[in-house]
Amino acid sequence: MARAVTNQRKAMNTFFAWALGLLIFFPILWTILTSFKTEAQAISDPPIFFFFDWTLENYKAVLERSDYAKFLWNSIFIAGGSTLLGIIIAVPAAWSMAFVPSKRTKDILLWMLSTKMLPAVGVLYPIYLICIELGVLDSRIALVFILMLINLPIIVWMLYTYFKEIPVDILEAARMDGASLRDEIIHVLTPMAIPGIASTVLLNVILAWNEAFWTLNLTAADAAPLTAFIASYSSPEGLFFAKLSAASTMAIAPILIMGWFSQKQLVRGLTFGAVK
Repeated sequence: MARAVTNQRKAMNTFFAWALGLLIFFPILWTILTSFKTEAQAISDPPIFFFFDWTLENYKAVLERSDYAKFLWNSIFIAGGSTLLGIIIAVPAAWSMAFVPSKRTKDILLWMLSTKMLPAVGVLYPIYLICIELGVLDSRIALVFILMLINLPIIVWMLYTYFKEIPVDILEAARMDGASLRDEIIHVLTPMAIPGIASTVLLNVILAWNEAFWTLNLTAADAAPLTAFIASYSSPEGLFFAKLSAASTMAIAPILIMGWFSQKQLVRGLTFGAVK
């Protein structure tokens, strides 16, 4: 009887998990399907699901109108650069807070997290003026630093949480063996925290890849990433839903593929230290 109840609960949990997953994935699926429709089919009422004349004309029109490779490279450079720079800064910061804490460590962590509550539009004007004065407006380097600073509190918080799960005795043993601070961080701490660091990297890449506010306001042509590529299909003449869906699919495809192939590493990192 108990086994039957357990199996029934597992079946219900599986059902609800699949239902929730499909509910979350449906907007992405609908975008992909719409990208293969004509403009008339995309706005039809009632909506057309699978039974329509599939076409690649929207993708052809998008590629002819825009330099997709340029937008893609800008996104890769900005997301990758901001993530790499953030990790380089956050690892020593999280190490010091996790293993050499002070009385103000928790206050500093809370203050860092509170900066994420500041509306981005509140600091847009001064940052815009700074970019103009430095001559870095519409440049990839400016966006790398800005997105790194925006996501740095999350990176530090995540690494701090992972580092706290590592036994201090291991680091003390490394010091007794003559390891310097640099060796301790690079050769002892980092390899042990690889799952946590990997999940932090993946999350930060996703956040930087999807960032739209700063990329739309601080770029024009040279440094515009895929978020600007999508926004270019909103015009005063109206929205072209089929072409917009094709552009959106092309923009999210790289990050979806990356997330699919790295899902095991992401789950492993997010559960790092959960079971001792």
